[in-house]
Parts: sequence; C-alpha cells; structure tokens
Amino acid sequence: MGSEQVAILLAGALAGGIVNGLTGFGTAITALGIWLYAIPPTAAASLAIICSVVSQLQTLHLIWRAIQWRRVLIFVIPGVVPIGTLLLPHIDPRLFKLGLGFVLIAYPAYVLARKRPIASPWGGAFADGVVGFGGGVLGGLTGLSGVLPVVWTDVRGWNKEQRRSVLQFFNIAILSLALVSHAASGLLTRQVALDAAIVLPATIAGAWTGGFAYRRLADRGYQSVVMVLLLASGLGLIWTTW
Repeated sequence: MGSEQVAILLAGALAGGIVNGLTGFGTAITALGIWLYAIPPTAAASLAIICSVVSQLQTLHLIWRAIQWRRVLIFVIPGVVPIGTLLLPHIDPRLFKLGLGFVLIAYPAYVLARKRPIASPWGGAFADGVVGFGGGVLGGLTGLSGVLPVVWTDVRGWNKEQRRSVLQFFNIAILSLALVSHAASGLLTRQVALDAAIVLPATIAGAWTGGFAYRRLADRGYQSVVMVLLLASGLGLIWTTW
C-alpha cells in the first residue's frame, strides 16, 4: 500500500471518529466516501464496521445512564438478522449509493428547513422494530446501521440524550453482529486487518475529540449537526457515484 492510500485511510478514520464521537453514529457515513478512493467497496464496508464498533465503545460512557433498555431492545432485536451481509456480494454498488444518497439529501434538507419539530407516536413499538430491522440490513451491507434510526428518532421528537442512547447502543449491537457475520463470510481478509491496524489510532483519537464536543451541544445544536452530516453524506455518495 502506497503512502497516498495510507493518507486517505487515515483521513477517513479521523473524520469518521470525530463524527461518531460527536453524534453517536456516522463513522461509515463519513469515512466510506473517502475510503472508496483507496480500497474496494467490500473491504471499505468491513473496515467501516470495525472502526464504528471501536468508536462507539470509546464514548459509551457518555450515554450509559440515559439508556432505556426496553426502548433500545425494540430496535436491536429485529436488527440482528444478518441479511445485509448475505446481500452484500449481490448488490449493484452504484444504484445502492445513488438511492441512499438521494434519501440522505431529501430528509435532512426537509428537517433543516422546517419551522417546528415533529413528535409523532405513529406506529408505536412495532414501527420502532421495523426501523431497527431496516437499520440492521443497512449495517450488514455498508456499516450504515444508524441512518434509519437517526431519521426515526427525529420523527419521534426525542431529546439529545434519548436519541443518542438509542442510536449508539443500537449501532454497537448491530455492528458487532455484522462484524461476526463478515468474519464468518470470509470478508475480514488479511488486508482488512492490516488496514484496521493503520486506522484505529486515528479512529480512537477522533472519537475522543468528538465526544468532548458533544458535551457542549444543546438539543437543537445536536439535531442540526446530525442533519448536516446526513446531508453532506448524501451529497458525497452521489458525487462518488457519477
């Protein structure tokens, strides 16, 4: 691996770690658009899962007391089926990135433009479980397990601590299982292990930096950061697809 590839991997890891520490998710959303310039999509997805799990564990102490286990498990249990990993070798990366990119542009743009927050109880626990299942599928495919839950927790109108406690523990559970699934499927190659050894120090440093900033965000500021992140990620996915 050349020095340019190493620099790209480190830049993605640092950016992904900072975003994850700040918001409780987003390693893959941030890093994949950078890493895909240096490594293949399947390797990037596996690396994103590894870095996501490590980042989540670094800042778990920030939300531990806010976790409501019943609420979290409603999201987690339907999301543990490793369907995304099974689909990974069979998807069209270009179409997948375009579709996800448009979603990640449309919803955040709406949230940033609206005047009042939503606080909808629609669907109850069943809808929460469906969103958890969808997040699990995306987690196995690309490590983007947090995309659907972050949109849904906004629809629910939860505050910063409630949202992050669901998102972060959901991501830890789903991506840990996705990592096991990737290993069982032979996707964790020697090259992925070498890449992980290179990027994990940057991921950890970024996570601690982002966690420091998180403590200083109010609810509205947290929501704005999350939505700008999703919007930028959608633009990045579409840009790297054309």
